[in-house]
Amino acid sequence: MTGSSVYTIYDSPMKTSKTRQFYCGNIYFFLLPCLVLSTRIVQAQTSAAKVTGLLKAEMQTRHIPGLQLVVIRHRQIVLTQELGLASLEFKVPVSSGTLFSINSIAKVFTGTAVMQLEEQGKLKLDDPISCYLNDLPATWELVTIRQLLSHTSGLPDIEDDRTDGLVGNKGEGTAWEVVKTLPLTSRPGEKFNYIATNYLLAQRIIERLTGQPFENYIRMTQWKPAGLRKTVYGNSGDVTPQKSPTYTYYQLDRDKGERVPTKTLRQVNEIFPMSYRADAGVFSTATEMAHWLLALENGKLLKRRSIKTMWTPVGLNNGNYDGFDPPFNAYTLGWPVAVRKKHPAIAPIGGGRAVIINYPDDDLSVILFTNLSGCSPEVIAEKIAAVYLNSQ
Repeated sequence: MTGSSVYTIYDSPMKTSKTRQFYCGNIYFFLLPCLVLSTRIVQAQTSAAKVTGLLKAEMQTRHIPGLQLVVIRHRQIVLTQELGLASLEFKVPVSSGTLFSINSIAKVFTGTAVMQLEEQGKLKLDDPISCYLNDLPATWELVTIRQLLSHTSGLPDIEDDRTDGLVGNKGEGTAWEVVKTLPLTSRPGEKFNYIATNYLLAQRIIERLTGQPFENYIRMTQWKPAGLRKTVYGNSGDVTPQKSPTYTYYQLDRDKGERVPTKTLRQVNEIFPMSYRADAGVFSTATEMAHWLLALENGKLLKRRSIKTMWTPVGLNNGNYDGFDPPFNAYTLGWPVAVRKKHPAIAPIGGGRAVIINYPDDDLSVILFTNLSGCSPEVIAEKIAAVYLNSQ
């Protein structure tokens, strides 16, 4: 009904009772969507206020200098927030354009690239890597592409935990020759072992099949279709506009080969070799990664069946799953997984400072980037997700 027709129910005494009921019913159905929309706006404002309070409390407790947040609900961005400082030294506030180091989240681009090649018929996930690469030790030849991407290959690590560098303590060429002489850590498919060697080999396979440098292929087939303009590959020391330093309260104990907490805040200096970019080395914003995730879920990058394959946990030879600490107790093709009955999640985590948690069953995603390594962003992101899950 038009606005003038509605008003006539008050102006014309000649209308019958039945007609009055008809018009009143139309008013009801006109007002109902408005009431629903108003309720949703109030709920969104309430959720946003809760999230802001939660973030400020977590930043204070965990001493996080700055962060970006994006929440996606029903494939729409429903909340973006930027809090704190991108640079403590120069007191530069975080903006929507601040670039954060997302480290191992870069593996999601690799997994997606492999699935794109699978869709094109250029590879099969369960093919041995020896079908695509030469110059491999005989013990490596039966390892499959799926085992590389899920870190169940059993291969030795090309990185040295005790030096925070590459094995051989020299360059990439030396490290490659050294790692090939090392024994397998387990039979392929027997254990989960999170190592850089797996994604080094995945990058070589992608480059061989596409005939392109890895970075260029990712830019053209994923970043460009998703509208990513600021996201870059690089190192901590690269001069890039609006790039935040990464800070930490941890330092490497070379005797133990592990990071230990300290009371002194320092900058993290990370170098990601060119041949290891499938493993790490991306700087992005939470908003740009939200656009990438939406492009993925909306079918711009992969078909639905490929996404399902990419997000399906990879089991070990004995049928069990393995992964990081709970709740992320399994791993798939570039994505850690929380296998659980309520709110299962796929959650790539980068450098202990950045996380993307996607809840497929709940149509919810939380993207949280910080500039403090070791602040457990996945724990904070799960708390943020609970705000929305509890408001359903």
